[in-house]
Amino acid sequence: MRNWKTIGLTIVTTALMFLPLAAANAKVDKSKNTRSRVIPLSKTEFAVIDDHGKEKKVDLKGKDFIVVSLREKGADGAAYAVDRDGVVWWAASISSGAKGHETPSGIFRVLRKERYYMSKAHPDPKGVNNMDFSLFFTNRGHAIHMGNTNAMSHGCIHVGKKGANTMFKWATHKTKVVVTREHYLPFVYYDLQKVGYRVNKKTPAHIKAYLKKMVPIKPHMPAPAAAVATENNASHPGVF
Repeated sequence: MRNWKTIGLTIVTTALMFLPLAAANAKVDKSKNTRSRVIPLSKTEFAVIDDHGKEKKVDLKGKDFIVVSLREKGADGAAYAVDRDGVVWWAASISSGAKGHETPSGIFRVLRKERYYMSKAHPDPKGVNNMDFSLFFTNRGHAIHMGNTNAMSHGCIHVGKKGANTMFKWATHKTKVVVTREHYLPFVYYDLQKVGYRVNKKTPAHIKAYLKKMVPIKPHMPAPAAAVATENNASHPGVF
């Protein structure tokens, strides 16, 4: 007659023996941290502060990376592409996670690319792909993808069709994705001017409003203590 108590104990003991190995091989998804702070220090340098107040400095000089300044108060509501030579060659307005579905902040990398994709968590009732040109940067499904930039998301970054297509073709699995709740535009303002960005009728209202009070930071010029000027000092032309 079998001793089921002994057999059960053996199974549990065997399973416990493999737990350390499983834990070691598991991919830790740090994207659950939505309270971390990523503070731009320059075009390529960022201070990352975790939930415990531990701070580290990350310099992406010499790397291709995307900066997403979220569509939230205190940020740009825009995304930027910076190549390994330090050239900011693309920018576009975006929308990001709505309240309760906030996009996680942090420095990630492109985990995978999907040209055609339907959200599994939030499928389109009409059966139409709603996440084409996806650049996934967390294991929880957060991605930069083509979407409605006038509507907040469930946590993804919505980019217009032209921008999503451009980013998808350019980015690789080595491309870093910096997500910040701070302004980044002051550091790249002059770069964008050089490549022809200007305010026009299609410029989103939130970007126009910020440009009126923003103080652009000249290359090799240290960031001022306050990055916001009064309306009287905002005589520079805008971008976007």
